[in-house]
Amino acid sequence: DDPAADKYPSCAACWKEWTTYAVTVMNELRLDMSLPEHRKALRKYERAFFGLEKGIGEIEKKPDNPEGQHGHHH
Repeated sequence: DDPAADKYPSCAACWKEWTTYAVTVMNELRLDMSLPEHRKALRKYERAFFGLEKGIGEIEKKPDNPEGQHGHHH
């Protein structure tokens, strides 16, 4: 299968879920995988997706959050 999937203690289904999410991230951020800084950005999302890195991707993961949950006070 995918050798990269072995890097994380995740099941094949979780890895498949990540690859689907990664495409969304790449499209939304318009990432170009030929650019090292763009690959680095995607890696941060990957780590966050598998719970290895906190504080990034949370808003993207929960786009249905009601307004006012992000600490904006007007």
